[in-house]
Amino acid sequence: MIDYQRLFHVGVRVPDLDQAMAELGETLSVTWATAQHYRAMTVWTPAGGTQTFDLQFTYSSEGPQHLELLQGEVGSPWDGSGEPGVHHLGVWVDDVVNEAERCRSLGWDLVAAGAAPGDGYGAFTYLAPPSGAIVELVSGAVRPVFERWWAGGSLGADRDES
Repeated sequence: MIDYQRLFHVGVRVPDLDQAMAELGETLSVTWATAQHYRAMTVWTPAGGTQTFDLQFTYSSEGPQHLELLQGEVGSPWDGSGEPGVHHLGVWVDDVVNEAERCRSLGWDLVAAGAAPGDGYGAFTYLAPPSGAIVELVSGAVRPVFERWWAGGSLGADRDES
């Protein structure tokens, strides 16, 4: 069962990451983890299958509720050029597969995931209930990596970052 108390971020799509960081950082008095630039972020969608997109993103360093800013390539799930603003709520879960399947059995739509459902969804998946609010299920196994990043460390060296 998804525990709402494990909600840890609000994801916001933006057309310009640097501009959004400047505007929101000053206004909300938050600092940002080192911005990430993945030139080939893999995502699976029901309509497009497995695809790669350019994605830039960051999180506020302050928590426990973090603000995530996403600047995605046009046509990607993170594209903020046409409809910027709040995109999803992110929650830690212990088992992405079981929680995603449970949500889908309750009528939630699969929006996107780190991998195809048959491949276990990956470390994250976006689902939307009939009401339309998107919830991102994120594997709790990656939490220590994110906590290190928010504290000023590296998110990881396995991606093409700049």
